[in-house]
Amino acid sequence: GNLLCPSIPKGKVPAFLGSSFAFLGGYAAIAPKIVLENGQEIANVEMLPYACLGVASAGIIYLILAFFIKSFGVKRVMKFFPPIVTGPIIIAIGLSLAGTAVTSAKTNWPLALVALSVIVICNIWGKGMIKIVPILIGIVVSYIVAIFMGAIDFTPVLEASWFGSPIKSEALVFGNVKDLSLAISAIIAIAPIALATIMEHIGDISAISSTTGKDFIAEPGLHRTLIGDGLATTLASLFGGPANTTYGENTGVLALTKVYDPRVVRIAACFAIFFSVSPKFAALINTIPSAIVGGVSFVLYGMISAIGIRNLVENHVDFSKSRNLIIAAVILVTALGG
Repeated sequence: GNLLCPSIPKGKVPAFLGSSFAFLGGYAAIAPKIVLENGQEIANVEMLPYACLGVASAGIIYLILAFFIKSFGVKRVMKFFPPIVTGPIIIAIGLSLAGTAVTSAKTNWPLALVALSVIVICNIWGKGMIKIVPILIGIVVSYIVAIFMGAIDFTPVLEASWFGSPIKSEALVFGNVKDLSLAISAIIAIAPIALATIMEHIGDISAISSTTGKDFIAEPGLHRTLIGDGLATTLASLFGGPANTTYGENTGVLALTKVYDPRVVRIAACFAIFFSVSPKFAALINTIPSAIVGGVSFVLYGMISAIGIRNLVENHVDFSKSRNLIIAAVILVTALGG
């Protein structure tokens, strides 16, 4: 996304797009991993294209919102997304993913708790870069613990080649999506997650603007950054890739380094592309136990709900009013019950 769509925001915004953890629950719901008799987990190749189609539809929601912002202005459009609506929706999205986090964590609770504990410690008491990348540190530390526990099988890494195509034909949406009902189900299940990442996008662009001292919402415009984010997500998913999101950690790096040049972000994108063509690197990532992902997800999915709560608090939503209580109650029950 950082290299394919830089001209859309006029190459002015020092924001990095990366894989969104918010969509993991959607992938798990539509294309859950298949567990073999020996306990090994493999990708659900048959259902993966349907999950990718759902993600592609989420990217289209970005484009639709960008169109309305361009046509009617930011202030007018955002009136249709009052905090009493967006807040509970974001809260529900995070809570609906909670089951996935627990399911993954319970495969090895000690590993999950190590990952969770390291993230919490780094985030609360860490300084400098440690505080900026607590999730990465949590994964690395818990991965080392997993090695000593004998929970890592490096055979796939040793067997994988150094270079190869990151695009797999079986993961492509085109040619592999044939069941209309499954396609509609995937879109309904995954597309609404875009509401959470859109709110995250708006918040991140505001934070980046504040950090750099430039109003990127006005120039190049919020509609342009949304188009870039949404288009990158749709294009990636059509070719079997994950959803994209604007990384909030990027803001912390900007504040720490004081380097605001968008060209640096594009250089980082080149490194990401380089690693993407290495099956050996992909195999190494796949050796991460699901319990570690579960421990990390406790924070990540919880943070999605926390963003919704913060949205309500910062906008001083009055829950003493019956109207607000009813709206929030109906949204939460509908989302979690469905």
